[in-house]
Amino acid sequence: MTTTPPTTLAERQSLAHGPLGIALLHIDRAHRGLTSWQVVHRQLAQVHPLIDGDEAGLFLGAPAMAYVLHLAAAGSTRYAAALDTLDHVVAAHTRRRLAAAHARIDHGRYAAFAEYDLLRGLTGLGALLLRRRPDGDELRRVLEYLVRLTEPLTAPDGRQRPGWWVGHAPTINSAATPGGHANAGLAHGITGPLALLALAKRRGITVDGHDTALTRICRWLDQIRRSDHRGTRWPRWISDEGPAPAIPAAPSWCYGTPGLVRAQQLAALALGDTDRKRMAERALLYCLADRHQLDRLTTRGLCHGLGGLLRTVQRVAQDADDPKPFTDWLHRASQRFLTTQAPQEPGFLQGTAGATLAFQGAQPGAEAGTDWDACLLLV
Repeated sequence: MTTTPPTTLAERQSLAHGPLGIALLHIDRAHRGLTSWQVVHRQLAQVHPLIDGDEAGLFLGAPAMAYVLHLAAAGSTRYAAALDTLDHVVAAHTRRRLAAAHARIDHGRYAAFAEYDLLRGLTGLGALLLRRRPDGDELRRVLEYLVRLTEPLTAPDGRQRPGWWVGHAPTINSAATPGGHANAGLAHGITGPLALLALAKRRGITVDGHDTALTRICRWLDQIRRSDHRGTRWPRWISDEGPAPAIPAAPSWCYGTPGLVRAQQLAALALGDTDRKRMAERALLYCLADRHQLDRLTTRGLCHGLGGLLRTVQRVAQDADDPKPFTDWLHRASQRFLTTQAPQEPGFLQGTAGATLAFQGAQPGAEAGTDWDACLLLV
């Protein structure tokens, strides 16, 4: 895969759009024996020096590099020295971010996506720590913070709001949510923390209030859930003016039904909640049967496209009570994927690299590769 050389430091270190994300495809192929490790080395050589300021997170800078090298190492001694150095950098970075987050809560201010979410915030750092240092103190501190994040917040006007209420809009349209909002999505909303808390509990890692936090998030999702003859879905956010329209929307990983379903399936598995598990899996099947929703996916990308749906369905199927309806759909989805518009960029989150990873993993009899989608909180 040829790429246009990134022009800025941030572009070179972006897991979403730059060489780091593209390296995930080369790493997966190298583990399968389909390409050489020299290809991986050349890709990673484009990335230096590493960003470690407040803007760094799972998808940018030192933490992003640690994630990529972890997948490359896969239990070997490959990149051991670099990973050891990065582990210390990420731990110190996480402690700084946690101190700032707790200070914000102590002062009664609203959160921001960059504090807690998957792409830029502490949920993303927690996802990395769960892979790199599952027994470390920093992961436990992140989980404790997420428990605190779910506790109700008293706003300056005296209202009780969810602890993850942000004072800004969910999009570049600042008028979308006057007064802020509580986001439900997996990429930027509370289902990111839900998935991380569930994944940690399934690995036997819990903190005080862990189950309470899982239950609190699930009950909030129940409150905003909408069901009708077209199935079950959730609005993207709740603002002072009420929920965003819960009309059938694009079934994307980042905001749509598939991401919310996988997070709730993981939570149900962690809590032993069979009713929630059935509800979530049934919601996804309704979604997959609704061509009006599927037709809204117009590209192959992971974040907003068909690639993200393919990978999410694959992970749901692995834990489903009855995986056959999901695997049958995956078999039929190949033609839809191939006739959907190809990405215009080579990157991971919205580009060719991520779409290729999703497509090859969904093929019948596909050889197991890396858990590259751990950065999407699908596994």
